[in-house]
Amino acid sequence: MAKETSSRMNETVINVEKLSCFAGKECILSNITWQVNKGEKWVVFGKNGCGKTTLLSIIAGYKSFAKGKLEVFGQEYTADNILQLRRKIGWISSSFFDKYYTKEMALDIVLAGYTKTLSLSEAIPAEVYRRAQELLRELGLKEKIYMPFDALSKGERQNVLLAREFIRLPEILILDEPGTGLDVMAREYLLSTLQVLAEDKEITIIYVTHYPEEILPVFDKTLLLRCGAVYKEGPTQELLQSAVMSDYWEYPVEMIYNNGRPNFFAQTQAFSKLLRSKEAEGC
Repeated sequence: MAKETSSRMNETVINVEKLSCFAGKECILSNITWQVNKGEKWVVFGKNGCGKTTLLSIIAGYKSFAKGKLEVFGQEYTADNILQLRRKIGWISSSFFDKYYTKEMALDIVLAGYTKTLSLSEAIPAEVYRRAQELLRELGLKEKIYMPFDALSKGERQNVLLAREFIRLPEILILDEPGTGLDVMAREYLLSTLQVLAEDKEITIIYVTHYPEEILPVFDKTLLLRCGAVYKEGPTQELLQSAVMSDYWEYPVEMIYNNGRPNFFAQTQAFSKLLRSKEAEGC
């Protein structure tokens, strides 16, 4: 039994080989190669514009690419299997869904998650309606179930998208910068929810962020992207260290861990000295 469990955990669920993506003549992703096994908990970390959202929207089946290879659950996306594969993947991305949802009712957005389409495209079973309502209530949206998406706060929209993906519990959960725009309490509630989910060794979680303080200890693997390419990948504790991150940012930073969560501080002594010298000169 132990050997069977180990074999399942080593099962590759995402395989990316030399993948490239372009927007016009601009290269957004360049020769990305990355492998994710079942049950792993990854952070995809990088600066704004480094290609994080593009890469994960391709993996989730919502965006095409120009070159390379992508296999999800051992299959390449085709017109015949894309909806079937999408139903195994949770894709939570405000930057993606904010482009599509405005006046749609919160409940309808959650129900569309059952079929992994952007709108209701087929009859929904009564028990799914009940589950959608329960999820929204549990996520603090009891009074907002029938409100349009664009009338909700940033945190409330994020919870609608969470409910949309939990209506059919995914095998892979991808969260694209879910903490952006949330207040402190909403962000910590989100991270606490993720901590509980991460205890399930069967679910694969990929958390995209450029805020190191959001990286929970459970995310023990990290993919660093820079300028649309893989900079480094490996154990989180090894990559998120002062020397590596100073090289990554091309600026001296100090990594500090608090309760297993990292943060970094820019070493601005040189700039401070410059300011003081200018002040002394009467500038």
